[in-house]
Amino acid sequence: MFKKYKKISASILVIGNEILSGRTKDQNVSYLASWLNTNLGIKIHEVRIVQDEEKEIVKNLLNLSKKYNYVFTTGGIGPTHDDITAKSISRAFKKKYIYNKEAYEILSKYYGKKEFNDSRKKMAKMPEGSKLIYNPSSAAPGFMIKNIICLPGVPLILQSMLHNIKKYLKKGSKTYSISISTQTVESQIANNLEKIQNKYKKMVEIGSYPFFRLGKIGVSIVLRSEKKTKLQSCHKEIIKMLTKKKLQILKGV
Repeated sequence: MFKKYKKISASILVIGNEILSGRTKDQNVSYLASWLNTNLGIKIHEVRIVQDEEKEIVKNLLNLSKKYNYVFTTGGIGPTHDDITAKSISRAFKKKYIYNKEAYEILSKYYGKKEFNDSRKKMAKMPEGSKLIYNPSSAAPGFMIKNIICLPGVPLILQSMLHNIKKYLKKGSKTYSISISTQTVESQIANNLEKIQNKYKKMVEIGSYPFFRLGKIGVSIVLRSEKKTKLQSCHKEIIKMLTKKKLQILKGV
């Protein structure tokens, strides 16, 4: 028997002009979504990318925080002039934007008196009442306030901090997945997949994704469900359908 949890929904707000301009490729969304589902059963329902502009950050934060259990922000908490995420979150929830005493002490110790300049001190400022998310890589902490979890934009630093957010978050139902690759085109199996999807409706989500790799044209069929038995049952039906059509099931593709 699987332990039952209620569904926990979340969104990711990516903040940064460098993402929108194409200079930097986002690496955080897929990693964060996978980690949250695997470790906490939290499913990402929406991702938005906004520029380093307070008005846009505030507007999107307020909207997303009402729609989902959690909102994860990435980027904009460094020492430069365009790092305005913490200040924007303070503005959004009408909290004082102040130095967090513990964060200040952590950074002061990390840099030393001579190197702890005003720019670096900025990384200790956040909404009053924030809970710290400790950073084992570069000291500067993230934080949580209300249902907002504020994380850095540098992928390796973000990843190193994730185990420190577990204590603040409620667990949801884990989503299981199975992938099947077959050497065919989507039009050949579309009607069959639709019939199977209708049978399982909200119990199993079926996705169809065409590919061309290793010199082969094919389709990856991805099944996702919070119910393992339904997932396995749906998987058997799709295998049966592919076998009946005499379509090759590819392994290691």
